[in-house]
Amino acid sequence: MVKALIFIMMLIFLVHSPAGTIDPSNQDSKYIEYGEKFIHTYKICGSYKDKSLFCASATAINSHWFLTAAHIVKDARTCLIHTDDKAYEVKKIIIHNDFTEEKFGEADIALCYVEEDLGLDFYPELYESDDEVGKVCSIAGYGLTGTFNTGIKVSDSKKRAGSNKIDSVMNNLLLCSPSRSTDKDRTQLEFLIGSGDSGGGLYIDGKLAGINSCVLAADRKPDSTYGDESGHTRVSKFIGWIKDIIR
Repeated sequence: MVKALIFIMMLIFLVHSPAGTIDPSNQDSKYIEYGEKFIHTYKICGSYKDKSLFCASATAINSHWFLTAAHIVKDARTCLIHTDDKAYEVKKIIIHNDFTEEKFGEADIALCYVEEDLGLDFYPELYESDDEVGKVCSIAGYGLTGTFNTGIKVSDSKKRAGSNKIDSVMNNLLLCSPSRSTDKDRTQLEFLIGSGDSGGGLYIDGKLAGINSCVLAADRKPDSTYGDESGHTRVSKFIGWIKDIIR
């Protein structure tokens, strides 16, 4: 996979609240069809204290708890998690203590509690190992879409999912980049998160290994094109914190 990250950190621009961009050689319908398999990925929408609105993604980990990105729900005044036909009011939001807006991408993780039982047949296990680099992963979420050539362009509120490979880890972010059609190690449904995917899940071997957080762009245009990278909060780093709260 192409390594997009410039090593001089001052040259990297991060944007939060980033379905996502897709391989231009694949049909979009394949990503939508694959997205339907991720029943634990929900929309999360609400309003902030200044009355502005937000809408992104969240990932169910048991019958009452969701994981999402902290930057989405920090300062939320109202918050609903919903599918196309049902909504659940969030009664409690717990932001990780190490999250600050000044340090983009660090500890960008939060737990949301709903009183009503979600009623799903099963929930994803949490990935606890630290061997993510080089592993093939699946990524799911709602939001803007486009291709790696055009960047994020269209908002249709559809859930999409695709695949990628973990390139590296930085500040407890799992990093992925889009491969070109000529790359030998490209995955079948190459995918990169975009605006609205934050809070969705990254899975390794069916286990939840990351929470979609941000896009990193060496060209300072975080539009999820070739050359950009996606950052996903490393779930294995926060296992103890999660289990202490939801037990």
